[in-house]
Amino acid sequence: MNTNFRVLCDFDGTIALDDVTDALLTAFADPEWETVEEAWKAGRIGSDECMRRQVALLRAGLDDVNALLDRLPIDPTFPGFVRLCQERRIHVTVVSDGLDHAIDRILKREDLSLEVRANRLVHSATGGWALECPHAADTCRVQAANCKCAAASEARDSLTVLVGDGRSDICLAERVDFVFAKSIGGTPSTLLAHCRAHNLPHRAFESFAEVADGLAELGAFRDAA
Repeated sequence: MNTNFRVLCDFDGTIALDDVTDALLTAFADPEWETVEEAWKAGRIGSDECMRRQVALLRAGLDDVNALLDRLPIDPTFPGFVRLCQERRIHVTVVSDGLDHAIDRILKREDLSLEVRANRLVHSATGGWALECPHAADTCRVQAANCKCAAASEARDSLTVLVGDGRSDICLAERVDFVFAKSIGGTPSTLLAHCRAHNLPHRAFESFAEVADGLAELGAFRDAA
């Protein structure tokens, strides 16, 4: 393992081109999920409460959920990025406020094996859905279901890089050494706008090929083999 660098990577909107949770809710949830979403966007509830309430509104079997997950695209340059990091012994961890089952299934489809920290999607024997949040924290500044900051506190002898795009990445962005923040067609993501506004060390990217180039410029691949 290259102990000098590690990568913490968001999933929805970063690795996956779309928000996977929203795709599942749009396809299978009671329309009330959108009312819950508006409450979250307005800051009246945190993502922990938001996602628990939304997941409970899913009305689909496991086979239907999996069939949709199997159609959702990821950044086509991500598998190559992961393999490059693995060749150079740089640890990549997926740190997501999304759903572990969705992430695991999509990564397996792409023949990728990565550590994943996400919320736990539970399908009951009676067919209902529930969310468990093993990485939640009462002290989370952005009230995320998965407080990503804990991931930054480990292995502090490493230079820690965040790759992300959204609100759930903001707190973590202030605790890592460098941020790669998503931009889509020149439009800054929430994370990129935050990094610019707070002068955080960062670089905009649109694909993981650019993240690989940026890591090389930071010296991540030097003497790593």
